[in-house]
Order: sequence, then structure tokens, then C-alpha cells
Amino acid sequence: MRKLLLAVVFAFAGSLTGAFAGPQAAAAEELRIGISQYPTTLHPSREASVAKSYIMSMTQRPMTVYDHEWQLICMLCVELPSIEAGTAVPEDLPEGVEGAGDGKGIALTYTIQPEATWGDGTPITTKDVLFTLKVGRHEKSGVGSLELYRRILSIDVIDDKTFVMHYDRIGFEYAAINDFRLLPAHIEEPIFDAAPEDYRNRTAFDNDPANPGLAFGPYRIVEAIPGSRIVLERNDTWWGKRPAFDRITLLTIEKTTALEANLLSGNIDMIAGELGLTFDQALAFERRHGGNYQIIYEPSLLYEHIDLMLENPILQDKRVRQALVYAIDREAISERLFEGRQPVAHSGVSPLDWVYYPDIKKYSHDPQKAAALLDEAGWSEMRGGIRHNAAGEPLRLEFMTTAGNRIRELVQQVLQSQWKQAGIDMRVRNEPPRAFFGETVHHRRFTGLAMFAWGKGPEHVPRTTLHSEEIPTEENGWSGQNYTGFRNAEMDSLIEAIGVELDRPTRKEMWARVQQIYAEEIPVISLYWRANAHVLPKWLKGLRPTGQMATSSLWIEDWTVEGR
Repeated sequence: MRKLLLAVVFAFAGSLTGAFAGPQAAAAEELRIGISQYPTTLHPSREASVAKSYIMSMTQRPMTVYDHEWQLICMLCVELPSIEAGTAVPEDLPEGVEGAGDGKGIALTYTIQPEATWGDGTPITTKDVLFTLKVGRHEKSGVGSLELYRRILSIDVIDDKTFVMHYDRIGFEYAAINDFRLLPAHIEEPIFDAAPEDYRNRTAFDNDPANPGLAFGPYRIVEAIPGSRIVLERNDTWWGKRPAFDRITLLTIEKTTALEANLLSGNIDMIAGELGLTFDQALAFERRHGGNYQIIYEPSLLYEHIDLMLENPILQDKRVRQALVYAIDREAISERLFEGRQPVAHSGVSPLDWVYYPDIKKYSHDPQKAAALLDEAGWSEMRGGIRHNAAGEPLRLEFMTTAGNRIRELVQQVLQSQWKQAGIDMRVRNEPPRAFFGETVHHRRFTGLAMFAWGKGPEHVPRTTLHSEEIPTEENGWSGQNYTGFRNAEMDSLIEAIGVELDRPTRKEMWARVQQIYAEEIPVISLYWRANAHVLPKWLKGLRPTGQMATSSLWIEDWTVEGR
């Protein structure tokens, strides 16, 4: 194997000598991928992020997942439990457990892949299943899917590879346990038991990421330099198809302009579509260099949006939130920046999803309507071009996003200008992605607006982002992703009811109401649906974008080299 070439991140294109001669050849045993973010944690169950999912998809496998056709499949398990096959059995709930829907629970039988082992050779067994449940249930563990573990009543062990999960309701996707990400009991349990309340800071996933016993996918981490790079090598204990590359290096290059420069210099082989070039950059890149690369555009369920801090007194007024949307021209942003290929998002449900409701309230660009709402809300006095209330306080908010992301910062500038025309003073304060996601957003430290993207699977019930029980706090170990602090009793009820409604037409009616509340209450300003651009060398084959939460890297073993 050739010696690994470590990347030098070029901030300016002028620093590159001969950079525009096209992609340089690289040995087949190594693949170098450029990504725009470094994950804030490598722990499978904490702080969901695209960067972490992209990397962990190469080193682990979920029990279940939605595939390229958006169908639920087994990955770590052998077969999906089903009522028809008798491996999913409705049952009475234990005394004192209310459950949901018809009050019935369900017993789900899963069998782990017989040959599945951790990277150090330790078999993956039901001991890992029980430990994962133990961590997920602890109130201070800081897992992202706290509700999942609340709903698991118990787990019965049949043998080393088979277990029965008792769930407190029968949901329409009862077999899906996508977020039940196994943890290695032989490594993590002693760490957890020593100090459960401090587990998030002590986990081996962040303190010893190169430990082979943490991986059970096609690859394992051999080097992790926070904020810089992660190096993967083949996992010799992987039970599946042998991947094509001996080594994969993921280089974090936060400035998207520098990502392009590194690709053209040959310093990286490809740019990940899930967290790489912005759409406008990809279009411009294709016009200049498309003959030397293959560029795949994939419409997706990923949408750019702005979380609003609803505990801010200004943003507590729904009229102000609605005025913020009326004051901006999202159609112009879509047309001028993305050639209309990243359409305006009117809610958190994509038109690609079968539960999309087209007749929700839509906010066109209407400065007069915005002005009327702000006047009505008490922000009627103009001083120096900025609205003030009767107490003389300015209508001023802080607006944050990820520093170095060219398109986000451009969209931010456009929005800031449009809001200024409405008399709203937006103060920009951006942070590097690691700080922005790891602390500011996750710990709810933004005071006004925070712009980033959410990914989701098909018919993804938005419990973690919109249910009032999912607001992260220090008391719950910062679990949940309702960063806005949105509280709405009807929304809570709908979210709970949708999950247990098996009739599709009835469920679609519920989804329509969810979208209506979302559009009326505006806990979030939806901006546009993203179409990710995967920029690949011509010799790389087999990469298939999914268009949903599962990243393309989850099928890394199907990537091959041809004609190099």
C-alpha cells in the first residue's frame, strides 16, 4: 500500500500550483474523501449529525434502516419481525403501563447476524443489546432518542444472538428500531458503571476511537484527529462483502471553497454529497470541470431551515414569527442561487413524501403583510430604520449558522438584508461547525435564530424535534432535539397518535394537521429542500445516494474502482 498522503487544506486557490489540471490518479487501495464538518462526538447514540452518520455508517451497521427504495430492511438483524410470520406478537401490557393506541403492546423477535463480531473479535451478542438498553434508559446518558428507550418495556434474552423486545405500543413501523445502535458492553459497560452521569465525557468512542472493539462494519477507525481527519482501515472481522479500499481518509475542510480547491489539486478524490459542496458551487464546478468528474444530484428529504429560540420574548409572539417569513423572498433565493432545483420548503414534510399535504398555509414574499403584523405586535415605531416597541427596545435578534459554509453565509446575508428592509435588526454571529452543533445548538445556547439542515427518513414522525418532552435540558442530559423549545399540546397528541395509527388514510389526515400547525405556529422557518451534489472521480462506481436519512456510505462495501 502506498504511503498515505496527508492533506494540506488550501484556503486560497492561488496557493495551488497546477491545481486545475484535473483529478490526480490515486492507488486503488486508498480513497480520500473531503467533508465539511467534523462530528462533535463519535458515540452512536448521542448528538445526531450528518457528519457522524456518514463516518459511523462505514464502521457500524444499524439493526434496521430504510434502503435506497425507502423500504425498511434488516442490516445487523437477520429478518424483520412481522405479525404474519409470528415474530411480532401483539400482547397485553403489564399492569400499570398505559401504552398508546388500543392499549396493546407488541413483542418483537430479532436475531443478530450469526457471524457479527466487534473489530477485536468479540462476538456481538445480546449482552450488548441489554447494555445498550441500560444506557438508553439512564436519565443522564444524553442519548438522542430518549423516547425510543422509554417505549421499550423490557428485553428477554433467548440466546446469545436472539432477543425479544417488548414495546409499549403497536406502531405503523413497529419493526423499525433504526436508532437502537448497539454499544460494545465489553468495552463501554465498565466505563458507564463507574460514573453514569459522566458517561458522555468518558466514553471510549471519543476518548479511544481507534479501539478496534468499537467497530463492526466494513471499516474501523485507526486515527482520529478532532477537527482535522479520521482514517479508516478494513475491519478484518467484518462478516459481509469485502470492501474495495484498504484505507479511507476523511479530511475535514470546513470552508467549502477550500473543499473544491483540494479536489482539483488531487489532495482528495471525492467530496461527500451529504456534507460537501453547496448546490450553487456544484453547479458552477460542473460547468468548469464536469468533464473530469461524475456529479450526481439527488433530491432529498434534507431541508435547510432556521430554528427559532422560542424562549426569547420577541419570538414568543407568533405574529413576529410569521412576519419574519413574510419579510423574506424564498422563491427568489431558490431561483437565483439554485436555478429552482432546490425548491422552497413550506413545512418540515417534503413533497417527495407520501404524507405531504399541499394545502397548508404558505408564506409568499409580502412586505406589507409583514409590516402589518409587526405593527400589531407592538413594533411600530421606526428609529434609524429599526423598529422599536413602546418601551423603546429595538427589534433586534442574533442570527447564527456554520462559519465557512459559503452558501449558508450567502443566504444569511440575503435574509439579513431583507429583514433590515422590514425594520428588523439581525446581528450575525457565526461559529465553526464543531462549536455550533456541539455546544450552541445542542445545549440551546443560541438566543435568536440558528440556521442548519435536518435530514429524515420517509414518513419520519418528528417527535424528537417538535414534541415538548424532547426539549434538551441539563436535567435530561441534553437529550432530545427540540432546540426551539416548541410546546403545543395538539402537536404532542398528534405525534403520539400517528405512531400507533395503522390505517394509512387516517394517518395521512393526521399528518395534514401536523403540517397545518407547523405552518401556523412557525417554530421553525423552513427555507428549501436540498439536493445534494456528490462529486466523484470517474473511476469510482457503485455509490448510490438515498435521498433520505441513511447516508450513501452505509453501503460502502458496494463502492468499486473501474478504469483506473
